[in-house]
Amino acid sequence: MPLLPLFPLEIVLFPGAPLPLHIFEPRYKEMIGECLLQNRPFGMVRVKENALSVIGCSASIVSVIKKYDDGRLDIAAEGAQRFEIKQVNQERSFLQGDVTYFEDEPSVPGKGARDAVVQLHQQLFEVLGQHVEIEPDISPLSFHLAQELPVDLDFKQALLEMKSEAERIETLTEYYRATIPKIEMTMRARQRASGNGHVH
Repeated sequence: MPLLPLFPLEIVLFPGAPLPLHIFEPRYKEMIGECLLQNRPFGMVRVKENALSVIGCSASIVSVIKKYDDGRLDIAAEGAQRFEIKQVNQERSFLQGDVTYFEDEPSVPGKGARDAVVQLHQQLFEVLGQHVEIEPDISPLSFHLAQELPVDLDFKQALLEMKSEAERIETLTEYYRATIPKIEMTMRARQRASGNGHVH
């Protein structure tokens, strides 16, 4: 299996998630140029304290949005398949990985669990003052929900590595249940603070 070009960044990409990228470093201009020529994906891997995560997600280039005169590129890519890095290859200017792709183990979360997690997701955003519409039948639902969350990367990486949709839905449900009351409290405190000291 050919080596997968790797793009280490401080982000976690999920399958199906949109990924806008601005390519400016010479090695990545070279890498993306090759991927475009050969119609090949590249691998997004989260980097943390100069260490690569073992699990990443391949990205397919959907379109080149803009080419600059100096060779920089704006591209639109999309998360495709999760992989595990067996070995990192450093022969080129950019990293490449000997990777194994993997899918979820068969696990189907019940309709009740799916509906509940969608409801909690919408509730979270309502507390933040945003309205979101979620299609509960989208698959995998957990990745679709997680990509929109402003949560820390450790949490997102943990979700990416789970091989069970039911487990991810359960983890997200627990996250919403713990987080929504905290955000509500913060919002209420903020409202009180902004209401104090005003002359009416």
